[in-house]
Amino acid sequence: MNESENFKEQTLDKSTMTSFDQLIINANIATFSAHYGFNNNKNEDARSIPYGQLENAAIGIKDGKIAWIGAQEQITTHLPHYKDKQVTDADGKWLTPGLIDCHTHIVYGGNRSNEFEARLQGASYQDIAAQGGGIVATVSATRAASIESLFSQSEKRLVALMKEGVTSIEIKSGYGLDLDTERKMLTVARQLGEKYDIHVSTTYLAAHALPPEYKSHLQDRTDDYIEQVCEWLPILHAEGLVDAVDGFCENIAFSSDQIRRVFEVARSLDLPVKLHAEQLSDIGGSALVAEYKGLSSDHLEHLSETDIEKMAASNTVAVILPGAFYTLRDTKLPPIEALRKHRVPMAISTDCNPGTSPLTSLLLAMNMGCTLFYLTPEEVLAGSTVYAAKALGLSNKGKIEVGCDADLALWDIARPADLAYQMGLNPIAGTMFQGQWRDTI
Repeated sequence: MNESENFKEQTLDKSTMTSFDQLIINANIATFSAHYGFNNNKNEDARSIPYGQLENAAIGIKDGKIAWIGAQEQITTHLPHYKDKQVTDADGKWLTPGLIDCHTHIVYGGNRSNEFEARLQGASYQDIAAQGGGIVATVSATRAASIESLFSQSEKRLVALMKEGVTSIEIKSGYGLDLDTERKMLTVARQLGEKYDIHVSTTYLAAHALPPEYKSHLQDRTDDYIEQVCEWLPILHAEGLVDAVDGFCENIAFSSDQIRRVFEVARSLDLPVKLHAEQLSDIGGSALVAEYKGLSSDHLEHLSETDIEKMAASNTVAVILPGAFYTLRDTKLPPIEALRKHRVPMAISTDCNPGTSPLTSLLLAMNMGCTLFYLTPEEVLAGSTVYAAKALGLSNKGKIEVGCDADLALWDIARPADLAYQMGLNPIAGTMFQGQWRDTI
């Protein structure tokens, strides 16, 4: 579908049309632009064009931003003004926003394949945690790792994601559970962003689990640990290591009242919040994050419709994580129909972590979202671009629109649905980050 009326609005004068740094021509584009998605009128679906798609189109890029989008015919007469290296001929391939993995734990030490084996023999997530496994096992390995070793282990996982067109990623701490190791994890996350052509959002997740030194048969020291979490946050924020704050609000982790204390500190620092919630039970985590107008609530298998309504009112994104559902062999589906009913934006992510989702393929996560949760291919691609950007508070990413960052992925596919349909075949043909084509990784 060639939306010529949209093109006409973006016709520019000759001096502008000959001044772009880069051109992409002969492209089919899934824009997910401003007209796409759900507007503020809850009774009106604003999606008028699947994927916000434009066919036979071209894009002009200037200073790392998308400066013009138009019909191929509008740029043809201006092509002689450009050098060959400035022009990329897409030859009918599909262009999407660069993919965004909005919930990951890729910085960690060690390996937990032993727990994978234990679960196959009947052990539950809760059983493993009670026996000293789970998050605490990774904490021990991460504390012991040098910063160089931690970087080396983590960059392999990042590169795997980047090879599939990921241009932005969120990386959480939470396997340190002490000030020094939380700092080490966040520092490695920043270093990964500096080394590679990718945007990294860092999230402070010290409220992830109770560390061994706070466990006692004589008394509950959970509140003491939360006090430490609240004290470390301003320190790490002052060091420039924290973009957002997360917690694990669950019956095997922290209560909503304890997470509230952490959120209050985040609010005092003007940091956005998000939450692991309703994965194993419903203790009101999503209602809490909605109260703080949080960016996202994540997992959500046990989410109630009452709390969905609160998320809709606070514009909080639902982040769906099929990798953990798959690995844990869960049977409780997240309430997709109720989320659709209340028009809550749904993002999708790998949840890459060592215990419950050792997944480094966002394309496979998209396929899982369709096959396990009955999401549509359009929903999972939107959930890996425009709504994933929203879940990270990145207003200039996740869509192909004038003024947005030129973070793009070029795919050798027949239609956008192929990205969720195919398994094991990576159709990436090129990735652009901030207006520059990424070198082969």
